[in-house]
Order: sequence, then C-alpha cells, then structure tokens
Amino acid sequence: MIEAKRTPEDRFAHLPGFPYTPHYVEDLPGYQGLRAAYIDEGPQGAPVFLCLHGEPSWSYLYRRMIPVFLESGGRVVAPDFLGFGRSDKPVKQSDYSFPFHRDWLIALIERLDLTNVTLVVQDWGGLIGLTLPVHEGMRARIARLIVMNTGLATGQSPGPGFMAWKNYALSTPDLPIGALIARGTPHLTPEEIAAYDAPFPDASYKAGAQVWPALVPVEPDMPGAAESRAAAEFWSNDWSGPTFMAVGDADPVLGPPQMAALAKRINGCPEPLMIKGGGHFVQEWGEEIARAALAHFGGR
Repeated sequence: MIEAKRTPEDRFAHLPGFPYTPHYVEDLPGYQGLRAAYIDEGPQGAPVFLCLHGEPSWSYLYRRMIPVFLESGGRVVAPDFLGFGRSDKPVKQSDYSFPFHRDWLIALIERLDLTNVTLVVQDWGGLIGLTLPVHEGMRARIARLIVMNTGLATGQSPGPGFMAWKNYALSTPDLPIGALIARGTPHLTPEEIAAYDAPFPDASYKAGAQVWPALVPVEPDMPGAAESRAAAEFWSNDWSGPTFMAVGDADPVLGPPQMAALAKRINGCPEPLMIKGGGHFVQEWGEEIARAALAHFGGR
C-alpha cells in the first residue's frame, strides 16, 4: 500500500478562471486506494481534447484553453497526475517513476474509453503522452496532436539548463511552486499564483514535484527511454494525423531549438506558432494557441 497525502478540498475553494467540477477515480488496476482527479467537461460523445500537464503544475494550467475547446463542441478531459493537483500525493520519492505515471494514464484512458482524441501535451505531459501510441490499443484512440514545449526523452544527455533544474528540485524539499511558474509567466495575478500553490499545503506534499525532473530518461537504460525511442519511430514513420505545434520562445530548457528538433520527428508537423515572450508554461497564453489550433484543424 502506497502512503499518500490528500490535499484538503478547501485549498481549492478559490480558483480564478477554473469553475470545473472534479471527477475522481480510486480503483484503477494497480492503483487501488490512490484517488486521482480529472476534469471532464462537454458532451460525452464529442471529440476529446486530452490535456496533459507537466511539472510542477496541474490541470489548472489549461484553464485558458478549455473554454475554447468546449466552444468548438468538444469534450475536454484534463487529469491531474498522481502527486499533483487534486490527486493524491505519495509521500515517498521512490514511489514515483516513469512507468508509475504512464501506466496510470493508460489505465485512466481505458477506464473512460476515450476515443477520437486530440492529444494536447506540454512538458511531462508530452514526455509521457507522446509515448502512448506504442502501447497496445492506444494508437487507434489518437486522432490529432497539439504539442507545446516538450520533447521525447530517448536517453540522450540533456543540456546544462535541465540538469540545473533537476538538481535544484531534488535539493529543495519545499519547492516554491507558484513562484516557479510565475517566474516565466509575468502576467499571472497573485490569485492565479496561489492556485498553483493550492495542491501543496506544505513540503510533505511535494515529493512528486521534487523527483519528477530526475525521472526524465537521460540515459539509454532508464525507465521510459525505450518507449520514447519507439515513440520517436512512430511519430516519424507511422503518424499521419493532423498536428499543431506552439512554442513559447522564452523557454530556456524546451524552447525553439528543442522544439525544432521535435518537429523533425513528427511526420507532417507544420511550422509552429511562435509565442513571443512565452515562457515554459505556454498554456498561460493558451487562448491564442487553442484558437489557432482549431483553425488549423478546420474549426473543431
């Protein structure tokens, strides 16, 4: 049994721009007893926008994109990975791994039986989400791709910027989550910054946020590297669906050079929408991105 903490619900009483009712699941195979949260809005039979957050954010990051997707007639599913948002937070860093997050996401997709999916990914949402098609049964569920400031971690050595971030996260038990997100997102209000801090009442809730950077497969034999290499082959050779890419050009770790390299790995990837001054958490410029993506896809 994994020991986990559950953020008190009153921490989420004031979330500007995020009026959505959470749904919960706590009996996914292999994850019994761990309650996970997700947003599920829009018509049940509509095309699905599966919005995957990264480190150290949660589904709140998509609040500027969700209304646009709903206006188009779509259904939006935005989960909180375990350790983040309203989901339970295992207290031991050793409980987290690439397969821990990936297998949970696959189990959730299967439980909700999501099909006709537009995969919307950034940061760890992409590191994990882009590997979904190499799992049996997942490939047929994905119809389109919206990709932002992320990559495929195939086991190659990262740059110094990432290593500095990993070392900082591991050595800082009480990560200043809201301040970290606000650093590259100057237009956030104090209330929005507080919403990013809401899932973490104190440092004991932050094991997942601390360790997630260290789980990026930066060596060929690390968990997730083989799946990422297989995914690179899929996106290069087998993918034929519509793709839209947006890039926050002020991201020092996963900015234009890294996204240009990823674009070369995605068959048919068009020229990206470049968000001038956009930081790593580029969904904070998300309305423009969502509207441009839908226009690229023909309106919905």
